[in-house]
Amino acid sequence: MPHFNSDAQSAAPGADPLSVLQRWFDEAQAKKDPLPDAMTLATSSKEGRPSARIVLFKGIRRGAIFFVTNYQSRKARELEENPRAALVFHFPTWERQVRVEGRVERATAAESEAYFQTRPRGSQLGAWASPQSQPIASRGELEARSQQVEERFEGAPVARPEFWGGYLVIPERVELWLGRTDRLHDRFVYERAKDDEPWRLERLAP
Repeated sequence: MPHFNSDAQSAAPGADPLSVLQRWFDEAQAKKDPLPDAMTLATSSKEGRPSARIVLFKGIRRGAIFFVTNYQSRKARELEENPRAALVFHFPTWERQVRVEGRVERATAAESEAYFQTRPRGSQLGAWASPQSQPIASRGELEARSQQVEERFEGAPVARPEFWGGYLVIPERVELWLGRTDRLHDRFVYERAKDDEPWRLERLAP
C-alpha cells in the first residue's frame, strides 16, 4: 500500500519541491529503501543525442541538486556542450518518484574540494586512477594505474584532481509522483522560469 499520508490526498506534499525531495530521501534512507541516493541522470549532446546513467545524489546545495564526476567523462562533456539535464529518483518502498529538469553548472572548486575530502581514501585514489569514459586496453592497465597512484600518494593526503568535481542541477521543473491504488496515482508538477520566482503548481492526471 502507498505510504504517503492519506490525510493529504487532495493536496500537494509541500510548497517547495526540493524540500519534499529531501524529506522523501531522508525517510527512504531511514527505512533502508534500496539505494535511496541512486538517481538517473539524462544528458544530451549538442546534436540532441541523449544518454542516461545512474549517479549518486550528494545532497541539495544552494537550491540545486549536487553530484560529482570526472570532468572528462562522457556525461561531463555533454553537459559542457549542452548544460541541461533531467534526473529521476525512485523510492520503491514508499511508491514515490521525483523527476527533475533544469540547467546545469559546475560547482565551485571549494564545494568540490570540501566533498572530495569526505570520500574514502580508496575512492579518492580511484578518481586519479580511472580515465573515465576513455578506452583502456585491459583490466591490467587500470590496476597498474591504481598502483601508480597509490605509490604517488603513499603516506600523504590525496589531492583532488583538477579534472574531478561537482555539478549542480538547478531545477526549473520538478514532478512528484505518489503511488495510489487502481493506478489513480498522484502527480504534482512544479515549474518556474527564474530561480527567485515562486513555484507554480499543477496536479496532473496519472
